[in-house]
Amino acid sequence: MAKKLSYERYAWFHGQVKAGAFPNAARLAEQFEISRKQAQRDVAFMKDRLGAPLLYHHAPRGFGYEDGHYELPPFWLREEELRAFCLALRLAAAIPDRDLKAALHQLLEKFLSLRSADATPPIRTMEEKVSVKNVAYSRVPEPVFHAVVGALFADRTLQIVYHTPHKNETTERLIRPLHLLCYMGNWHLVAFCGLRGEIRDFALSRIRSVQTCPTPLPLPAGLPSIKAYLRRNFGVIAGKRSTEVTLRFAPGVSPWVAEQEWHEAQQVSRERDGSLRLTFPVSGFVEVIREILRFGAGVEVLAPKELREEVRKEIGRMGRLYRQPTTRMP
Repeated sequence: MAKKLSYERYAWFHGQVKAGAFPNAARLAEQFEISRKQAQRDVAFMKDRLGAPLLYHHAPRGFGYEDGHYELPPFWLREEELRAFCLALRLAAAIPDRDLKAALHQLLEKFLSLRSADATPPIRTMEEKVSVKNVAYSRVPEPVFHAVVGALFADRTLQIVYHTPHKNETTERLIRPLHLLCYMGNWHLVAFCGLRGEIRDFALSRIRSVQTCPTPLPLPAGLPSIKAYLRRNFGVIAGKRSTEVTLRFAPGVSPWVAEQEWHEAQQVSRERDGSLRLTFPVSGFVEVIREILRFGAGVEVLAPKELREEVRKEIGRMGRLYRQPTTRMP
């Protein structure tokens, strides 16, 4: 037990103090069958690390509290819980807000110093164990992210200036934040839009300016649930109506594809030649075409015919592009 800290000992000692029994290190050692030095270290830990206002009284030869309102920390972290907390901290590296990440570090440091049931390494050592890297994601200005998070949790209305690239359109809107989503490395805000009168998806990278609006934006009755909206608008199955897609992956890429989950209802089967057949529902072809093309000649669309034709046309356009002379860079 050289490095093991026992919350039960602290709780017992605290209870004895609160009961006016004036416990000391000798009684603590006797109660838990530990050495006198270990008991003394426990008392010192309570004073120095847990902030217990212990005061030694000579007549009863024991400790009491200077402040009778003191209480021990309400809970203790087990080793598994501490690991989960540290992992969550590292995954938070994707948050584009230095103030929030600094607050998370400070919070974890408090838990490490006060509520860990085991001796723990410094945070910097833990950070070297796990990291997060995203590629091809859209940058989000820190002030935008900070304002959105604040409004989301405070249930406030935001006034934003939003740019829509495919329309080359910039609009000013009042929105009511409902849900924040990190999708494939990009941050999206699902919000009720006063301009359109419905729930809309706003890419945070496209918000040009944002400010809190004092006037509340009420939500109309009959809005779809956030879960239903996310299922309909994000992922390869986005949309209300679905069509079953069947793809055949070549033996060279099938082991990699076998590790992936495209949809919770997907069906996977292996062929004798080592190829893999994958069937899953989609309700739009745009995103699934992008996924298909990234496998190149390693995948073939078997069904439906409409998707196979769309992929064939896109490959034809790519072929014509690469048959042209290379455009020289200035």
